[in-house]
Amino acid sequence: MASQFARIRTKNLLKRFCKAKQGATAVEFALIAAPFFFLLFAMLEIAVVFFVTVSMEHATMEVARTIRTGESQKAGQSSAEFLDNICNEMTSLVPCNGKVYIDVRTFEDFDNINMNSPINDGELNNGAFLYDSGEAGDIVVVRVFYIWELYTPMISTIFANLSDKRRLLAASTAFRNEPFGEIG
Repeated sequence: MASQFARIRTKNLLKRFCKAKQGATAVEFALIAAPFFFLLFAMLEIAVVFFVTVSMEHATMEVARTIRTGESQKAGQSSAEFLDNICNEMTSLVPCNGKVYIDVRTFEDFDNINMNSPINDGELNNGAFLYDSGEAGDIVVVRVFYIWELYTPMISTIFANLSDKRRLLAASTAFRNEPFGEIG
């Protein structure tokens, strides 16, 4: 008799559970919460990467103008000063803290420009980077690189182009220096 009572009680409990609608919203949200938050964080991270890239491109164009007009050459600007100017021109929301690298090269004509990828075995190969702002009439290519750490799982494996879930962001500009005259 006790087992029959337990069966009836279990049956009634099961019927009540199937008819209950009070926790349905919480259960449905629990099922979609993980994909929702993953997509939300992925969109935010990609938006931040684009924001940093745009800020870097703006800084590259503005600071490279000092090379194009001869201001940099006349002031005897060093690569460290040029890098500081890039960092100062980027928005304060993008910290440089040792993650920004520059490569400034001169060429005889636009046909000879051959810029190779600075990524070698998942690491930034900045050992060959130069700082040569050139003279009047020289063709100059300015490249700025920023190492950005990715945090969203799966997104970091898809978009990382460096080891340890990092992405190398790049901005560049090419121009012919203006005829600013002799330096010195």
